[in-house]
Amino acid sequence: MTPSFLPDVYQVTPNPSEPPEFEPFLSQLCATLNSGIKLVQLRAKQTPLHERIIVARKAVRLCHDHGAMMILNGIVDDALQVGCDGVHLVTNAMMQLSARPTTSILVSAACHSAEHVAHADRLGLDFVTLSPVLHTLTHPESTPIGWERFAQIVAGARIPVFALGGMTPDMLDTAKRRGAHGIAAIRATWRTDSVV
Repeated sequence: MTPSFLPDVYQVTPNPSEPPEFEPFLSQLCATLNSGIKLVQLRAKQTPLHERIIVARKAVRLCHDHGAMMILNGIVDDALQVGCDGVHLVTNAMMQLSARPTTSILVSAACHSAEHVAHADRLGLDFVTLSPVLHTLTHPESTPIGWERFAQIVAGARIPVFALGGMTPDMLDTAKRRGAHGIAAIRATWRTDSVV
């Protein structure tokens, strides 16, 4: 996928709750998609596998109904099983790879350093997130890399990089000026209102 077809705002979902139907979560996802989001990462690490598959199937259908792509944070087999457009790898999983894990779907990864981004480049991944750029309530213990270091790391990247960590929609232009393809966010772009 070339950057021109990749949206510049990447929604990372909060962890779904309310199993087994996940209606409040899916309603909020629908509201988020209605706001114009076209790239979603379902992040359900705290959800048991069986329930994660259930919510992923429902979420991918909802995303596709809205013309959006859905990436599953997890493993390739699960993403393929539920019909996702891609898989998002955690840093440790990505760093253990010596080759791209699949060409059937998009592959992205979480990066936190120049070494991580360089490895993703070598693997030929489609895009990555680089975080945390700024202080974030999601990971308050993490030290932000800041915009200057972000720009230095991104300058050497051949693949699209999304700035993650403390991002808000009004930071999109700032991120692009620093070399980002766009921004990724959890809370700032997630709609907590529901669509009935």
